[in-house]
Amino acid sequence: MSESCYHCSLPINETDLFSSSLAGVEREFCCFSCQTVCQTIYAAGLQSFYQRTPAGETLSPPAAIPAELASYDSDEVQTDYVDTLGDERTINLLIDGIHCAACVWLIEHSLAKVNGVISAEVNLTARRLRLRWNNQQTSLSTLLQSLGDIGYSAVPFDPDTAEGAIARRHRGLLYRMAFAGFAMMNLMWVSIALYSGADQGEFRNWFQWIGFIIATPTLLYAGYPFLQNAVLGLWHRYLTMDLPIAIGAIATYSYSTYITVINPVHGDVYFDTVVNFLFVILVGRYLEALSKKQALSATSRLVEMQPKLATVITDSGNQILPLRSVVIGDLVLVKPGEKVPVDGTIVEGQSAVDESMLTGESIPVVKTLGDKVVAGSLNGEGAFTVKAEQILRNTALAKIVTLMEEAQASKAPIQSLTDKVVPWFVSITLTLATLTFFYWYQLDFEIALLAATSVLIITCPCAFGLATPMSVAVATGVGASRGILVKQGAALELLSQVTHIVFDKTGTLTQGQLQVVNIESFSELTPNDLLILAASVEQYSEHSVAKAVYQAGREKQLELLPLTDFISSPGEGVTATVAGQQILVGTQAWLLKHEIKGKQQQQAQIDKLEQQGVSCVFVAVDGVLSGLIGLMDELRTDVKTIIAELQQQQIAITVLSGDRKSVVAAVTAELGDITRLAEVMPKDKADVVRQLQQQGDIVAMVGDGVNDAPALIQADIGIALASGTDVSIESADIVLSHNDLQQVAQARQLASRTLRTIKQNIVLSISYNVIMVPLAMMALVSPLVAALTMPVSSLLVIGNAARIRRVFER
Repeated sequence: MSESCYHCSLPINETDLFSSSLAGVEREFCCFSCQTVCQTIYAAGLQSFYQRTPAGETLSPPAAIPAELASYDSDEVQTDYVDTLGDERTINLLIDGIHCAACVWLIEHSLAKVNGVISAEVNLTARRLRLRWNNQQTSLSTLLQSLGDIGYSAVPFDPDTAEGAIARRHRGLLYRMAFAGFAMMNLMWVSIALYSGADQGEFRNWFQWIGFIIATPTLLYAGYPFLQNAVLGLWHRYLTMDLPIAIGAIATYSYSTYITVINPVHGDVYFDTVVNFLFVILVGRYLEALSKKQALSATSRLVEMQPKLATVITDSGNQILPLRSVVIGDLVLVKPGEKVPVDGTIVEGQSAVDESMLTGESIPVVKTLGDKVVAGSLNGEGAFTVKAEQILRNTALAKIVTLMEEAQASKAPIQSLTDKVVPWFVSITLTLATLTFFYWYQLDFEIALLAATSVLIITCPCAFGLATPMSVAVATGVGASRGILVKQGAALELLSQVTHIVFDKTGTLTQGQLQVVNIESFSELTPNDLLILAASVEQYSEHSVAKAVYQAGREKQLELLPLTDFISSPGEGVTATVAGQQILVGTQAWLLKHEIKGKQQQQAQIDKLEQQGVSCVFVAVDGVLSGLIGLMDELRTDVKTIIAELQQQQIAITVLSGDRKSVVAAVTAELGDITRLAEVMPKDKADVVRQLQQQGDIVAMVGDGVNDAPALIQADIGIALASGTDVSIESADIVLSHNDLQQVAQARQLASRTLRTIKQNIVLSISYNVIMVPLAMMALVSPLVAALTMPVSSLLVIGNAARIRRVFER
């Protein structure tokens, strides 16, 4: 038996012996944890780790999951933060310690190697991680531990936690920056003395030791984040962007310490350089953090709309409770001037409510008994009681915020360039710094040291990494403030490149308020009898025509009949048995399939109605055409202007409808030169989109109904009106919450501006490195100047992205 553990080299207790066959060799371990970790290392093909470990070095056994992390696996905790779908879990985490694109790459690639992780998407600008995993294969505590192992702490995201974490991070940066600034000002007097001639006199070594005393705590405290991340990265075999900074600081400090301690007579010290560039880098990161917060103000404002407390009416009186204590069914009192804390229905009282954050309508809406109100809306001068129907993450406001978070976490196709460059960036930086050092070393060691340090500091992919996510984050915030909810950041890039837009007619180009304008009976049935039969059968259908027929029956207060054997044929019609009779309600083509035809004079009447833009729904009783119901829906008032505006941008327009050709032609007559496709079945809409894509078009589909969902999914970009069905909204990439088609043009305008900004940011970041790195290699840039210019590139990218907020100001 071996005396020591193969993994950690600690002594093995005979009673706790674990063994495993690895690569054909039997290995022995001190505990199950060491055995498991070693098996994982071998399974990943990383067994060379043991050859790289110095002989006799003892590795600590793997730590157990801390109790505070294990608590995150409890159902009680996960209820508030985790979305569950079967075994799949999704959570938004707030990450502490992330500051550049290399951090994003490290987190995503590390978690991707954990068994059970489905996806890990980091939002650099908001410092959030959207994590999906299989709960049968791994646990949340394990994933949090994995993040901790590579130097990042994470907690479930909620607005209060985020605000506190951001404040702590800013405060920590401020303290380190202040410490470095204090040290820099004191070292300045030492430097002035040395540069003024003291370096030649008896006090030379005294001043060097003063510099050492000031620089040492500054490096250890102010420079601690850089040193920590660099060491953790090396330990886990990742090159982080803090590594070049740490190497530059340590190399300059070590050389200065050598001169001070070993050879005080010859050579200069550069303690002031170490302290100065640490101070400048910290200032840059602090300004960068403030700039990001300002740029993301639109998202923050939405989050801040959610109240933290609610006044709940109980048997013992009114109680002010945290929102997490409110449950569905509670009665919540909303006083004048308060924000509504839940989605629900007013059961008592009335008031004027400002819902501009959802509808974009600045005029308050009068709400009374039975009306719906949404969380985050602002109450006016009245008071009312709401019965809670949706709370916390299920409110309309919370869903908007979730959409924005998902969009900001997602990656646009253009960002793949960044993802490919970042892993190599640090290696290239270290190579360039090494080449610079050896080139100048032949002439002067100190020049070589400073030039190499400048290269290490000045090269940074931070601006490059921020180019896309920062722009997407600002754009989604601007869009949300305008009622344009972008689900995926990639949608913005694609929308700017769209060449063909396909509109559904009913409810999209039209107002979506179908009205029964005519009822014609072809039998002994009266118009009311015909409407009773049609409304009875249509009451279970989700189609807009069915809803209009059913609503007409309700408005006439007709008593609907019970039915059986209900069958729906999407886009064609419905059939059921009513009072022993088989009733069919649907299109003329569908009735013809059932061999039900009308008479010639009836057809002439039908043609006349359709030429007037009236859509006809036919009713058949026991196989005989018994009448029709005529419905009409007018075009939205701004459709003509919007279509013309899109056509001016060289975008082709197609209108799809299940209506007959004559009806579609009549309704869309004023829209000019567009493609009209009539009598298109729901299942065929996706085929139309597919054919356009095969012709080389980038297609956007705009719709609102269940039957539009397949086409919305098929299209390169699916755009749904929020007035539509849940299915269509779920299928879309962009949701227009104001139900205003003008938002289609605005969304494209926003997308074009965003893509242009992303390209500008990439050019800015590349230009910075192309210009500054050669200057540093030529020893024309000092470490201090390098530290000054490094954050400037990131600030330029952030500032340029913030300009997206002015896209609608013109």
